[in-house]
Amino acid sequence: MVLCAKAADGIRQAGTFGDLEQWRFDWDRTYTRHEWLDQLPTFGGHTLLPPAKLEKVQAGVGAAIDAVGGSFTMRYATVVVSATRTGTT
Repeated sequence: MVLCAKAADGIRQAGTFGDLEQWRFDWDRTYTRHEWLDQLPTFGGHTLLPPAKLEKVQAGVGAAIDAVGGSFTMRYATVVVSATRTGTT
């Protein structure tokens, strides 16, 4: 929750907000091989790979997913920092 703490510190330093509230929501999503490989090119450094290298990465990742049964569950955490503005500046 380092990112959440950094955001909270910035809100406090602004001096124009009331008490902070922080929440964390943990959730899971199961991806099939197809679903994961469909989105793989859109995140991380994969967006910079030339097509031939991306195909190799996808083949390797696809084989790894197949090796664990064709799907896997990804765990996520959504974090929220919220405060009500009390000042005008």
